[in-house]
Amino acid sequence: MRLRRLFVEEPLAGRTELSLRGAAARHAGTVLRLGPGDELRVFDGRGGEFAARVGAAGKGQLCLALGEFFAEASAPALRAMLWQGVARSERMDFTIQKATELGVETISPVIMRRSVVRLEGERAERRRRHWQALAASAAEQSGRTRVPAILEPAPLEDLLRLEREAGHDLLLEPGAPVSLASLRHDPAENLTLLAGPEGGFDDAEREMAVAAGFRTVGLGPRVLRTETAAIVALSIAQAQWGDLR
Repeated sequence: MRLRRLFVEEPLAGRTELSLRGAAARHAGTVLRLGPGDELRVFDGRGGEFAARVGAAGKGQLCLALGEFFAEASAPALRAMLWQGVARSERMDFTIQKATELGVETISPVIMRRSVVRLEGERAERRRRHWQALAASAAEQSGRTRVPAILEPAPLEDLLRLEREAGHDLLLEPGAPVSLASLRHDPAENLTLLAGPEGGFDDAEREMAVAAGFRTVGLGPRVLRTETAAIVALSIAQAQWGDLR
């Protein structure tokens, strides 16, 4: 039987005890159904995980004894970054969860001209925290020991000013003459995928991204929803250059 996995935000050390309280204890006891004597794996999102056993469990509190540390098997073959145009809540939630399962390293929500949802100030930070929690949960489920960072929502022009590692910078565009699959013989260790919101890119955004070094690529003959496009692209990329080969 596969051991249950638990993410905690605080840095961990082996041969120590960890006391969970509040929401963390409720998640462990109610969602993961952990009780005294149960064995599990615990990770802090920084790589590797610890063997653990549940000790005392009471109302609003659960104690864990941390044991042996298990290091990551190897570094990812592909460092994938997703720049996702902000979409409606359920679509963004789906994208965050599935991109985490597919091994993405960071996700940058992009505020774009055709985004239906507008985020700023405290509302933007609340959504970012919500997405970060979804990523942690998806990492628990999928066996990852690193949780992707969900960055602060930002306009496309701000992201394009940032320095990027050498690799593939790809803008997903329906009907593009070059397909992502056709790049399979052009290996890369770093990938930045730019996916538009429900309304797609406007001409100025597309031109701005291309001027900054992005190439437009397609995903076949069909027009995909924004949440589908990002996940299909990540799957193809991992199959061509990453750990799905």
